[in-house]
Amino acid sequence: MSFIELKHLNKFYPISGAKDFQALKDINLSLDKGELVSIIGESGSGKSTLMNLLGGLDSQFSGEITVDGKKMSTFKDQDFVNYHKEKIGFVFQSFNLVSHLSVLDNVTLAMTLSNVDKKTRNERAKEVLKQLGLEEQYHKKPSQLSGGQKQRVAIARALVNDPDIIIADEPTGALDSQTTDQVLDIIQEIAKTGKLVIMVTHSEKVAARSTRVVTIDDGKIIGDVRQGELQTHENTFGLEKKAKSKNLSFFAAIRLALLNMKEKLGRNILIALGGSIGIMSVIVMLSLGAGVNDYLTKTMNANVNPLVSEVKMPIARGSNASSSVAADSSVMATTPAGTRPSGPPAGVTQSDPFAEENLQELRNIPHVAELNLAYTSFTIGSDNVIYEGSKYAFMTFGTTSGMTDSNILYGTFPAEGEILVTEGIANQMGATAEEAIGKEVTLSVTIDGEKLEKNYVISGIYTAGQSIGAFESVYISSESFDLLTAENNLEVKPNVVYLVSDDPKNTQAIKDEVATLGYRGSSADMLASTFTKMLDIFTYILSGVAGISLFVSAIMILTVLYISVVERTQEIGVIKAIGGRKKDIRRIFVSESFLIGLFSGLLGVGIAYLITVVGNIIVQNLFDTAILNMTPAFAIFGIVTSIIISMLSGLLPAQKAASLDPVEALRHD
Repeated sequence: MSFIELKHLNKFYPISGAKDFQALKDINLSLDKGELVSIIGESGSGKSTLMNLLGGLDSQFSGEITVDGKKMSTFKDQDFVNYHKEKIGFVFQSFNLVSHLSVLDNVTLAMTLSNVDKKTRNERAKEVLKQLGLEEQYHKKPSQLSGGQKQRVAIARALVNDPDIIIADEPTGALDSQTTDQVLDIIQEIAKTGKLVIMVTHSEKVAARSTRVVTIDDGKIIGDVRQGELQTHENTFGLEKKAKSKNLSFFAAIRLALLNMKEKLGRNILIALGGSIGIMSVIVMLSLGAGVNDYLTKTMNANVNPLVSEVKMPIARGSNASSSVAADSSVMATTPAGTRPSGPPAGVTQSDPFAEENLQELRNIPHVAELNLAYTSFTIGSDNVIYEGSKYAFMTFGTTSGMTDSNILYGTFPAEGEILVTEGIANQMGATAEEAIGKEVTLSVTIDGEKLEKNYVISGIYTAGQSIGAFESVYISSESFDLLTAENNLEVKPNVVYLVSDDPKNTQAIKDEVATLGYRGSSADMLASTFTKMLDIFTYILSGVAGISLFVSAIMILTVLYISVVERTQEIGVIKAIGGRKKDIRRIFVSESFLIGLFSGLLGVGIAYLITVVGNIIVQNLFDTAILNMTPAFAIFGIVTSIIISMLSGLLPAQKAASLDPVEALRHD
């Protein structure tokens, strides 16, 4: 049985609106190893069609092609891939070398697609190139070679995997007569090693060097002439042992992508720069939001005890949001009916008092080490500090539970008979903050609907720092508060609880549990939460606007990769002809989009970092603070986002490249 057998082979090309065109008509042919066969015929005779079918570039035919006992009609996609890698090598008239690869990389390309290790494939390629007289040309690009050298490189690429069949399509068509003879000598030597060499040509000179000439005309074989036998010798181009074919690895695809990107370095730098602008914009917006948020949190935390969480009762359903008191008589002070109103006067806001079951529920929260009771109220226009006959209004009144040393601007915490006042009250009294300490004043305050007055000495000046919600305030100790209410026959339940955690790390978890149970936190916490949400919204909006440039960069990458597919159509055809799978083609192009995304992301992160550093220096000099906080998470987010967008943009061009017909791709100019 011959190595290749063609039986009743027919090939039809569909023509729109007309009967199919028959390019090959009932071809019957047997070919064996060691033959140097020329298939000759005029243009349009069907010789190229026959070559494409023999080479497995076209699998649509009727009849049968049998290669080494295997019927090509039964081949699946992977069988054709293996056929191209192991059985056949192509030599093209126009050389079809990959312009951005060196001579060595062009020859090793077939082995790269088979995932042969670098050392092995380089040694094998150098061995074949040396036999073809190209040992000094390893690192040159195809553009630096003569026509004869290019064809020898193409022959080396066809031989490197030691195939059984060499198909040469017009191998001397682009060469002068002297170089033609040199190339034909090499082809004869290849045939003498026992390989089946098939040359498709219209040249009588080429056919004269063959052992067999098959003439084809109008799709039919009209002649088959044997011209003698070649004297075979040892296969000097052969491999000692053929490795089992594998597939292109991810890292090999990355390397091929890098080599191509290097060829178009300027264009790829501009693409990466364009993509980086969007990434940089998003990262800067996120950094700005995080920085402002951190500034607010840091400022507020500087004025509170990190172990303490303030808790208030939830606003009763149906009550006014600005005024809520308990209706239960046990909570109210025991005074004769009709002597005071049923709630606080207008302008007074008090939280509901805590019942014992509420306190027990709070004690049971994990990590609560201590529970302190306190009282607070908020008024508008009814509470005053009286000094030398003048009234100085304040809004917030309460006990000092939960305060830290940072809340004392001057002086000390109040003892019994003493109060803290804000710096604003001290200044209104006509004294500096320090001069106000020690002065005796009258405190006029509404507690549980009763107007109470008592003389106190100012022990210190209270400050809320730069935190949100700082009003003129007065504070007394819990002991002084109990004494004041007892002297006026009032029984006032605590309406604020301070939970002390066992570790600062657990404070936020306690606050979260308090919210889950339905209680309210401090006014400062609620204000901070509101500002944080507003800030997050603005940050996301600004990031979204900045993200528009990401969409633009995605379109840019998509367009450039489509252009790249067109530019490299012939290269894609070559890769398929030497055993590249559709998956390999996709992997190479997706790898390019991955690298573009990676470089864009890294560049965007670098620019964003530079902006944050310079921006913080400027803001620090102007406002003594930094408001740009670029975290590692933002950098990682930027890089990952860039890669994802770039790879998604590259999917369509990659699929287009993978779906190209190898025959049409090889014909592309």
